[in-house]
Amino acid sequence: MAKITEIEDLKRIYKRRTPKMFYDYCESGSWTEQTFRENSSDFDLIKLRQRVAVDMTGRSTASQMIGQDVAMPVALAPVGSTGMQHADGEILAAKAAEKFGVPFTLSTMSVCSLEDVAENTTKPFWFQLYVMKDREFTKRAIQRAKDAKCSALVLTLDLQILGQRHKDIKNGLTVPIKLSPHTILDLATKWRWGLQMMKTKRRSFGNIVGHIDGITDMSSLSVWAAESFDPKLDWDYVKEIKELWGGPLILKGILDADDAEMALNVGADAIVVSNHGGRQLDGAMSSIKALPSIMDAVGDKIEVHLDSGIRSGQDVLKALAMGATGTYIGRAFIYGLGAMGQHGVEEALRVIHKELDVTMALCGETKVQDLGKHNLLVPRDFYGDWA
Repeated sequence: MAKITEIEDLKRIYKRRTPKMFYDYCESGSWTEQTFRENSSDFDLIKLRQRVAVDMTGRSTASQMIGQDVAMPVALAPVGSTGMQHADGEILAAKAAEKFGVPFTLSTMSVCSLEDVAENTTKPFWFQLYVMKDREFTKRAIQRAKDAKCSALVLTLDLQILGQRHKDIKNGLTVPIKLSPHTILDLATKWRWGLQMMKTKRRSFGNIVGHIDGITDMSSLSVWAAESFDPKLDWDYVKEIKELWGGPLILKGILDADDAEMALNVGADAIVVSNHGGRQLDGAMSSIKALPSIMDAVGDKIEVHLDSGIRSGQDVLKALAMGATGTYIGRAFIYGLGAMGQHGVEEALRVIHKELDVTMALCGETKVQDLGKHNLLVPRDFYGDWA
């Protein structure tokens, strides 16, 4: 067993064990991938203030996200097709999150269904909703999330129209998959992945197939998925969804202070500063650079979480010190899942937790709630001087 000391260790194993089309699906952004890259590199611009002669005993990373106790303020982000990265991937990731004491968020476009995850876990998880043109589907999905005892609804707002991801097109990652000789050869070399997929019955989008009239297989799903995301989603519809759901609502995809204020006005319980991991509007601001203006606008009135670019516990600490009350990891846990299944996700969480804990101590803090800008050295021009 390889010794895992950082998230990059999991990424290297993940790349070896997972078919290229699924690795590229995870490790890519839209268009030139500028925003995808800067989501991570902008964290490196922020430096940490080391403090000494501070009593570092009794440290705690425990916190809350939307009123729920968490072992650390880190949730597993919704990632589509997680069950293609590793057989039964959503179930395994949810189990790892439950074991560690952090939230797991199930994507609408998951392979394992809401019911699958609920049957294989003992604690409530979160459900991420994509709004489709078929509004009856949306209503049914919300009801199914209620039936599955989900404790929060995460409504994604930045995927009404798909950003183009060149690698997915070139790899033939469609529904169903377009197999080329190169793809077949690659799949054949990933025998460990193939054996796992042969053993599971879950190989399609479990929240879609069987829940929409006429969608019975991957071919019919392909036609539906290509034209189903609702471009008419607006703030009035967000209000309707909040009323339908009736529980804690988290709005994901906020990157502008004006939109943060709109989210506050519709009664959201939390917002997620996110650019969809750089997979939608290429050229948009990185999440960590967008965070300060949003904190200035609404930070004392609503919970502000951050997603996109986090690859370490130090990144988590920087986001919290900049004002976020919670963070999300997507790619970091997918690396672990593809590398080692549930154990790999647990390893990813362990690595991030240890990095957060030790870095917090060396910055002179013993509780995550005490982190603030006083723990950071931020470049004077970090926020930008925009016209």
